[in-house]
Amino acid sequence: MYKLFVILAIIASILLILIVLIQNPKGGFASNFINANQFGGIAQTNKFLVRSTWTLAITVFVFVVLATITLPKTTTKTEESDLYTILQENAQSNVPPTIPVNPQTSQQTQSNNQK
Repeated sequence: MYKLFVILAIIASILLILIVLIQNPKGGFASNFINANQFGGIAQTNKFLVRSTWTLAITVFVFVVLATITLPKTTTKTEESDLYTILQENAQSNVPPTIPVNPQTSQQTQSNNQK
C-alpha cells in the first residue's frame, strides 16, 4: 500500500505543477491556451483551474499522509548497526576498545619523541 500511495502522490504532484503553470496569464504554458479560454470564457476557465489546484493540493496532502501511515515499520532488534554490535561484544567481554595504529605512524611518533 505504501508504494501505491507514493506513486499516486507523485502523479498528483506532477498534475498540480502543470495546472499551476497553466494558470500564469502572462506567458509560459498559458499563452498556448488563449483560444481555449475564449471558447469556455475566461472566468469559467479560471474558476476551473483554481478549483482543480485546490483539489490536487488536498489530494497530494491526503496521499502523503496515507503513505506515512502505511510506512513499513522496522524493529531495532533485527537491524542493529555494526558499531552497536561491536560495542555490545566489547561490553560483554570486559575488554576496552582498541584503536588500530598504523605501524609507520607509531615509529615516526616515537622517533620524534626521542629527539
